[in-house]
Amino acid sequence: MTGRLIALTGATGFIGRHLLTALSARGYRVRVLLRRPVAVPEGASGAVVGDLARPMNMAAALTGVDAVVHSAGLAHAMSGAPDDDFRDSNTEATRKLAEAAQRARVGRFVFLSSIRAQSGPSAAAALSEADPPAPTDPYGRSKLAAEEALAQAGLDWVALRPVLVYGAGVKGNMAALLRLARTPYPLPLGSLTGRRSLVSVESLAGAVAAALEAPGPLARPLIVAEPDPLTLPEMLTALRAGLGRGPGLLPCPVPLIGLACRASGRNEVFDRLSGSLVARADGLEALGWRPAHGPRDGLAALARAGG
Repeated sequence: MTGRLIALTGATGFIGRHLLTALSARGYRVRVLLRRPVAVPEGASGAVVGDLARPMNMAAALTGVDAVVHSAGLAHAMSGAPDDDFRDSNTEATRKLAEAAQRARVGRFVFLSSIRAQSGPSAAAALSEADPPAPTDPYGRSKLAAEEALAQAGLDWVALRPVLVYGAGVKGNMAALLRLARTPYPLPLGSLTGRRSLVSVESLAGAVAAALEAPGPLARPLIVAEPDPLTLPEMLTALRAGLGRGPGLLPCPVPLIGLACRASGRNEVFDRLSGSLVARADGLEALGWRPAHGPRDGLAALARAGG
């Protein structure tokens, strides 16, 4: 490794923390771009403070940088955030950072997008990069618009579209699933058959490295997903295996689960529980990327480590 200098946004977030560690371990020098003054994260070679939406000091931040890895943004998490918040944080901030990177003659811009830029919470068939994008919510549309802004920025870029990410420190839906697995009670979820692709944060970090090291130009989105999509019962079984326990799953009619979700105003939760979202990482695999492990082993390890 040549010690190339990477500018990393989002280094204090769930994915960004792992990327900082993984990229530093691969020999990259990592300059973190922070929104506010905080302690410089361990492993960073330097830090610059600034607002990505108003990057007044981006020229200094990107001086001498070989590539940008942009993982900052407003997460989905079914938060109900206004459309403008997603647009400002995910689209406009990415556009302005890309424009600054183009002016600084940065070699490559790696954007952490999302599978939701391509699909809603479920899909009838396995997704690939060849499928036309069809986001269904403000979060997904803001990520797709950011990808389109990159395509117009005049620099070499790649947008990684990870499926549901799991790993130490995870939040959101996967954290809720982990809490569910830790309960001592049998769970009436054994009849759910929808399959979902997953990707560990370690596999995602490997995908970022593959995107940085691939010969260019790339200028396209790439799906990030481990093979072997799992049903929700299989995910819970893997998590509970990591805890040294049996599955503890009971069959329950799927319409009854749907009724309970709808009665509590959680229609999207039911879509996630019952629907399938399978994706293929054909483009990344063609670049030589291989996942760090399969999701069954990864989920068991996550539960053993305490999440």
